[in-house]
Amino acid sequence: IGTKQWRYYDFGPKVVTPLICLPGTAGTADVYYKQIMCLSMKVGYRVISVDIPCVWNHQEWIQSFEKFLDAIDVHHIHLYGTSLGGFLAQLFAQHRPRRVKSLILSNTFLETRSFAAAMPWAPFVSWTPSFLLKRYVLTGIRDGPHEPFIADSVDFVVSQVETLSRDELASRLTLTVDSASVKPLLLSDSFITIMD
Repeated sequence: IGTKQWRYYDFGPKVVTPLICLPGTAGTADVYYKQIMCLSMKVGYRVISVDIPCVWNHQEWIQSFEKFLDAIDVHHIHLYGTSLGGFLAQLFAQHRPRRVKSLILSNTFLETRSFAAAMPWAPFVSWTPSFLLKRYVLTGIRDGPHEPFIADSVDFVVSQVETLSRDELASRLTLTVDSASVKPLLLSDSFITIMD
């Protein structure tokens, strides 16, 4: 769509307002397969899981995501985002409030300042080799003993990081450290669910 390549899964009736799932830095559209499997078996739910395309600033994200929605003929959405995906969902809701009916946010954040401070090499992220970007992203994933279903989830996310290109990782890390914060949303608190 335009210059951006979108990879997504779309399940359910096209006439209902969809739940769009946005992954975190280490995820892809595939990480929501359990939610898709569960909700697509129920009548009346439409779930769309997307990969975050290579965008290099938050304004480009908002414009690209809006073009994506227009291209798939979706005018109103429910947004579920985790980590970086939750931050991008909030930014979209802030700048395009008429399109967002509700937000579900998991392990996300409201500003990027702390990430930028923790990553002094951020200005060079677009030139960083892939193996260093992957190592940096994987250090944020908890290691250690877990219950089997948690360990399986961690292994799945690690395998997803391996599928991401250098540009995809660099783009996501850039979005994480690019200076931005979420201002008060026009969405009523009763339409925002926060999970931690």
